[in-house]
Amino acid sequence: MVRIKSRYLLCEINVTDKSRLLLLDDRAVMTAVRTAVARIHGDYGAAQCIIGVSVKYMNAHTGMVFLRFPKRCYKLLWSALPFITCMETRGQKIPCFLNCLHVGGTIRTCQKFLIRYNTQQLHRLLPKCKNEDEKHVRTALLKCLLPGETRETSAEEADSEEDEVV
Repeated sequence: MVRIKSRYLLCEINVTDKSRLLLLDDRAVMTAVRTAVARIHGDYGAAQCIIGVSVKYMNAHTGMVFLRFPKRCYKLLWSALPFITCMETRGQKIPCFLNCLHVGGTIRTCQKFLIRYNTQQLHRLLPKCKNEDEKHVRTALLKCLLPGETRETSAEEADSEEDEVV
């Protein structure tokens, strides 16, 4: 028996109005991706990407999307993503673009990357706390640890992030 190899693409949907992000669903993302591939690569690209392409996960609150597609056509799909300028759902066109963050061989590697990416984003935003309530949230978040992480490594990462921001 032969295993079909897949690739997983982690993308971030960037929208100017975050409230419109909640209108999107996986069907709208899949339609926009297939349309972009067909427009850029023609019938060949559309035929390559019609079987095995799917949205495995979509978070409408954060705009993160996991796309699954066969290994043979990941370059076609990847090259067509910058040409997605809007998605249509529920009769509305939502202007947006997809930012490709990571390409992985398994969904688990994409999940690990997403965790690292989110912690980096948190460490970039936390030094900008202004009032006391935000500072309390900052200290509570900095006390949290990922599984397998020690206090020393998290403190070193926080110090290095603060040095980069300044």
